[in-house]
Amino acid sequence: MRILLATDAWEPQVNGVVRTLARTVAECRAMGHEIEVVSPDQFKTLPLPTYPEIRLAMGAYEPMQERFKAFEPEAIHIATEGPVGLAARRLCIEWKLPFTTSYHTRFPEYVAARLPAPVSAGYAYMRWFHRASGRVMVATPTMREELTRRGFRNLSPWSRGVDTALFHPDRAAEFPHLLEGVARPVFLNVGRVAPEKNVEAFLALDLPGSKVIVGDGPSREPLQARYPEALFVGTKSGEELAAYYAHADALVFPSLTDTFGLVILEAMAAGAPVAAYPAPGPIDIIPGSGAGEVNQDLRQACLDCLKFDRAAVRRYAEGFSWRQSAEEFVLNLQPYPEPAKTRFWRRLRRLARLRRRAGRTAAG
Repeated sequence: MRILLATDAWEPQVNGVVRTLARTVAECRAMGHEIEVVSPDQFKTLPLPTYPEIRLAMGAYEPMQERFKAFEPEAIHIATEGPVGLAARRLCIEWKLPFTTSYHTRFPEYVAARLPAPVSAGYAYMRWFHRASGRVMVATPTMREELTRRGFRNLSPWSRGVDTALFHPDRAAEFPHLLEGVARPVFLNVGRVAPEKNVEAFLALDLPGSKVIVGDGPSREPLQARYPEALFVGTKSGEELAAYYAHADALVFPSLTDTFGLVILEAMAAGAPVAAYPAPGPIDIIPGSGAGEVNQDLRQACLDCLKFDRAAVRRYAEGFSWRQSAEEFVLNLQPYPEPAKTRFWRRLRRLARLRRRAGRTAAG
């Protein structure tokens, strides 16, 4: 079917939401679906304050109408709550089009970590945004339970996958000198170096060996100055990123604001166990897996990870498939019944023709 995806998170941004959406689009296309992506790079944009790598679309509403009419989607999914998502939501409500949404980021906590904004106000906005959605796709049971307590409805599961061909223990042999001379054990953190990622909770731990930070962001310079013993290597991708995971003795995931944490599965696929707080995402993936440890005492979780069998860690990650994730995504969509869909787009085309004729008459 024809699926329109409206998202404020898209390439060239580098984050878990973009990776999830890009891989979902690729898998859906491989399954035979046609997907039209409406993203900020197609509009004039402004940088998001405190996060300039994210660009906010300007004037998306009118162009969005043309995209809807040209593509005639059979299902509409709004992935984010920014300007692109707002324009698509407004249009769906005005035209009485059913749509689905997804909850990728703990946006209220994210904003509160950067600005003096109450978390309650953030959740009021999020409830309003998702209220009209036929289904709100959420990655983990813990996150669904939390959103239910906060008054969200129509929640449906949408899990995640991992590329087990790219993220593989063998990548260490392809980059043998990557962490040469770095004291063992190596505790790795991968992600944006920003306040909402809680990276300093990891850097402040008293751990043996070395701490390696892969990623960049507004907190990198102050944290690098405060913790000169840690190794900051910047943003990595592809096989080189996979090799960092494969060389690490453990991945440390201190975030309390993520809803899943793709880096958890990426590290596990490379054989690295994961230490984390018992927060949404880690608490749904790690306990009982034999592939990591969650503990309020993050230091203890890190030390416990050194005892895990890396082959068993890898086997656990092999149970997560992007194809299965994409199939779950498609199952959650609510396409028009065929007769209603045909009537709607036929009526819309007729109205457009009448408006064009009226415009030509007025001009004459």
